[in-house]
Amino acid sequence: MKVRIGIDVGGTFTDAVAINDETYELIGSVKLPTTHEAKEGVAAGIVQVLSKIMEEYNIKPEDVTFIAHGTTQATNALLEGDVAKVGIVTIGSGIQGLKSRSDTNIGNIELTAGKHLQSYNAYVNVGTKETFVNDVANALSDLMRQGAQSIVATEAFSVDDPTNKNAVLEQYRKLGLPGTAGSDVSKLYGLKVRTRTAVINASILPKMLEAANMTERSIKNANIGAPLMVMRCDGGVMTMDEVRNRPILTILSGPAAGVAGALMYEKLTDGIFLEVGGTSTDISCVKDGNVVVHYAEVGGHKTYVNSLDVRTVGIGGGSMIELKDGKAVNTGPRSAHIANLDYEVYTDPENIVNPVLRSIRPKEGDPEYAYIECDGGKKYALTLSGAANIVGYVSKENYAYGNAEAARRAWAPLAKNMGMSVEECAKKVLEFAAAKNSKVVESLIKDYGLDKSALTFVGGGGGAATVVPHLAEYMGCKFRIAKNAHVISPIGVALAMVRDMVERTIMNPTEEDILAIRNEAFQKAVQSGADPDTIEVKVEVDNQRQKVRAIAVGATELRTKELSGAKKTDEELIKIAADNLKVDPSKIKIAADNGSMVALTCQNTVRAFLFFKKKVNTLRLLDRDGVIRLQRKNATVVSCPVKRWKSVVQNVLADNTIHGDGGAEIPNLYVVLGRRIIDLAGMQSESQIMSLCRVELSGARPDDSLIVICTRTTENERG
Repeated sequence: MKVRIGIDVGGTFTDAVAINDETYELIGSVKLPTTHEAKEGVAAGIVQVLSKIMEEYNIKPEDVTFIAHGTTQATNALLEGDVAKVGIVTIGSGIQGLKSRSDTNIGNIELTAGKHLQSYNAYVNVGTKETFVNDVANALSDLMRQGAQSIVATEAFSVDDPTNKNAVLEQYRKLGLPGTAGSDVSKLYGLKVRTRTAVINASILPKMLEAANMTERSIKNANIGAPLMVMRCDGGVMTMDEVRNRPILTILSGPAAGVAGALMYEKLTDGIFLEVGGTSTDISCVKDGNVVVHYAEVGGHKTYVNSLDVRTVGIGGGSMIELKDGKAVNTGPRSAHIANLDYEVYTDPENIVNPVLRSIRPKEGDPEYAYIECDGGKKYALTLSGAANIVGYVSKENYAYGNAEAARRAWAPLAKNMGMSVEECAKKVLEFAAAKNSKVVESLIKDYGLDKSALTFVGGGGGAATVVPHLAEYMGCKFRIAKNAHVISPIGVALAMVRDMVERTIMNPTEEDILAIRNEAFQKAVQSGADPDTIEVKVEVDNQRQKVRAIAVGATELRTKELSGAKKTDEELIKIAADNLKVDPSKIKIAADNGSMVALTCQNTVRAFLFFKKKVNTLRLLDRDGVIRLQRKNATVVSCPVKRWKSVVQNVLADNTIHGDGGAEIPNLYVVLGRRIIDLAGMQSESQIMSLCRVELSGARPDDSLIVICTRTTENERG
């Protein structure tokens, strides 16, 4: 049996899972304390947990087809201020050089209170080749004297011409210094943000290089032939060579792993994913079957690193109850393990004898938190897990299931102080937690224009059942606990796809610009370990911000597999679309079906202006697993074989392009081949669309079925 291994490094524990490579079912999992204090840092724990899972489940090295880990090393280094001092070599000349000199003076970036990333600057004027080389050497020597341990080379417009930047890179590598260039992490214009991103990347390079080398060496020593992959903060994986170049892409990879696992196991269209640990809950958003991303911030400063939009709340299964005058007034953020107390719900009722309510301040300056002291001096924290078990939100199959009777006995003194029953007191505490989490969920709903009534909450992490069922009830939403929720993060690592992205700032991109960026993203995915035959590239054009983005996603092996069970029938898909649109199923029509995806439409008459009405053709594109992959209003749907794509696309564009004084307004186009959605929305010309279609459909068979979907850009598309 071939096996995939995923390892997730958490703040408290390092988890590993073994996954059957054929069925993607969980074989087993192991857990060890995270080795923060080890000489090798968390890398030591990765090696230990790998050895343990292979031993416990009799996994032979030659049977490991894929191995990857998510790491908190970059995140922890930034949180703890354990970073290298960075020297910045700014290249320029003339007036532009003076501006560059100002824009690249990053100074010290505050990472946390009292912890800073220190940077130093040197400016090199572009002169003759001979003087430039000497000036760079002098600049590097000066930066090293000031204490620089890592180098950044940066120049305005180096994304277009990297010649000078590469000359600096060559020199500091000869000196044995790690470093990076402003354009290596991001291809976007914006010298200040690009340089800041590179500085943060350079600051964690030395530590990450050390850890990467140690971990990779251990994998090879274990005779595992599969290359070690590392989780990225956008939910994909990359090779160790890419980690050595761009370690910044691993920040926040822990939360990303959980979402990746949930999306593989749970068929979700629009929803909120909540990964609940002992101390906190990571909350992220899924829209149209994809997790949403944004630019990550470090120390309150924007970077050009695309990360999942994960928002953390200090509520977890171990959250303690804040007291004031002996009564509960809040839940969290302190948790039982910080107070060095056991959970009341994970002990025997016989241990809860004559409980007396006490209070503790886990850290200096903290408010008072509740615990009980029993006969014999035994002490237990009152926790959110206890409250959820008391009220009945936690089922036997949930990882957080405990002894509700023990919790009831423990909570009796607090309930008495509150003048409530134990159940009422527990519900009150759950409401405190839900109020905090709901604020974050509401902000995600608002930010990404989601329909609250159509959302599903999905819970992951060991504490999922302590938070998600009550929160969903509190907010009036549906919920479910993810399969294998307690190890959803390492599962996400084991099942992750290679993902890479290229962004460029281009005004009025040409057909050649778009194809070049697409090809660059494709090649980056190959470099990151994706099999070329599995790579799909999505190109996005943002006219307002003058950005072109290409996202390449591919598998690390020859073929991809689906985790789904039985495929949905037409009747089941119609019901899903009808429920989503809140209409009778009789109003839903199948407009096109290519065998893997089905386009369903519903025609409604709506008021347009005063007494005038118009017909709106609302679209839901579903895969055969029942996931809505695209939601659009006023959609035109056409099906055709691949051999006729050119004439069909041209006709659809001709029928839906609006000509006005400002020129032609090109409609948004989506071409569906199998399960692939070729997203051509935002393209500025017919030639761009035709060129991308030609590339994307080049490997398809002539008789393969296509679905072509078109919406006008003047419409509010999503609905």
